Amino acid sequence: MPPTGLPFDDIRALFAIMPPPSQDCVDLVRERDAALVKPAGALGRMEELPQWMAAWQGKSRPTMNRPLVAIFAANHGVVAQGVSAWPPAVTRQMMETFAAGGGAINQICATYDLGLKVFDLALDVPTGDITQGPALDEKGAAATFAFGMESIAGEIDLLCVGEMGVGNTTIAAAIYHALYGGQAAHWVGRGAGIDDAGLARKIDAVERAVALHRNHLSDPLELMRRLGGREIWAIAGAIMAGRIERVPVILDGYVATAAAAVLHAIDPASIDHCLAAHCSAEGAHADVLARIGKKPLLDLGMKLGEGSGAAMAAGVLKAALACNLDMATFEQAKVG
Repeated sequence: MPPTGLPFDDIRALFAIMPPPSQDCVDLVRERDAALVKPAGALGRMEELPQWMAAWQGKSRPTMNRPLVAIFAANHGVVAQGVSAWPPAVTRQMMETFAAGGGAINQICATYDLGLKVFDLALDVPTGDITQGPALDEKGAAATFAFGMESIAGEIDLLCVGEMGVGNTTIAAAIYHALYGGQAAHWVGRGAGIDDAGLARKIDAVERAVALHRNHLSDPLELMRRLGGREIWAIAGAIMAGRIERVPVILDGYVATAAAAVLHAIDPASIDHCLAAHCSAEGAHADVLARIGKKPLLDLGMKLGEGSGAAMAAGVLKAALACNLDMATFEQAKVG
């Protein structure tokens, strides 16, 4: 991709310094799994998860001592097109609910002993209405990407990325429609419960937005600048920081995956350190996951967002690590 001489150049440069997985660590984890007191393959994907952690942490004994669920919250100008059943004020109200410990994500994090941080991405300044113009300028987009990169500070060893933002399923659908083509209706779901008339408005908004920006969509970063919200940019930055700092990443649902899809469009290897938590019931999430080569860990019919699916997957990962690290071997148990 040719450089533009603009702030996106710093982002493009990061793709050249992504560390590879550690095959030596994977091999050591696999060897230990083969010695554990169970039939080979008996734990299914739970046997693969510690290997994935080892590959990207670069540790033969992967850790989950400081897992973090990061929720990035933003508001969107496209809500003016009647694409949501809820007003933008709900985004801040949900932020306050999380702060008070009342959200679903709070309960899941408490259950699995996961850290939780919620990031306010200028909620009082919605992005531009994508049916009328770009969502962000390049400087603002790059700054939000950098903010997302900083979210992994604190020596965390697992990052779960989630989001909160009224109207952001419209944003995600527009990104997918621009990336993959087809009919806009294929990518658009009912979000947080819009009726048939609202769904028609939502499809129309996605169609108009992608048509408006159609001459500027060949560069994935420019596509994301024009169609993506601040939470999408911040999640993309967090994913990239995770790769560079050797922090494995669990992707939440339909909206969070949009950030990964843009990075994948730039370089498919850039999201190798990411695990798809679940298949959302929203939109065509299953189609997106297939296109970016991710097999979801869970399929619970969830579409809440707010990192809830990623946090549930982290609970499975925690159990998988415990099995690999703490189960007895055949020799220790004197079995066989």
